[in-house]
Amino acid sequence: MTQLTDKQRTGNQAERASERLLISAGLRLLARNYRCKQGELDLVMRDADTVVFVEVRYRRRNQWGDAVETVDWRKQKRLIAAAHHYLLTHPHLVNQSCRFDVVAATGDPADPASYRWIREAFTC
Repeated sequence: MTQLTDKQRTGNQAERASERLLISAGLRLLARNYRCKQGELDLVMRDADTVVFVEVRYRRRNQWGDAVETVDWRKQKRLIAAAHHYLLTHPHLVNQSCRFDVVAATGDPADPASYRWIREAFTC
């Protein structure tokens, strides 16, 4: 069994905190860390009749830019491709509306106040 690095542990902590934030807002978890050839989806959630693909970004400090800024067009392209694959493998969701959200955090990953949820962070 491989040991997690500090970075991986912190990333997992940020994903779990983001998941709790979204669930407390009424979203329902469909998948966590969905991986395919096209990329990875951190969280797939359901918000009423909308499938929400959530990218979680964490930075210890923002001296080189905000965590949200790391979701550039290249990352968006990979997320869109992975979301397309997810929908193809879950045909019962194909006709649902979809959106891409980002949950970004800077600072202490255990502090709920450090998390910012951006609905419809980008579109395809």
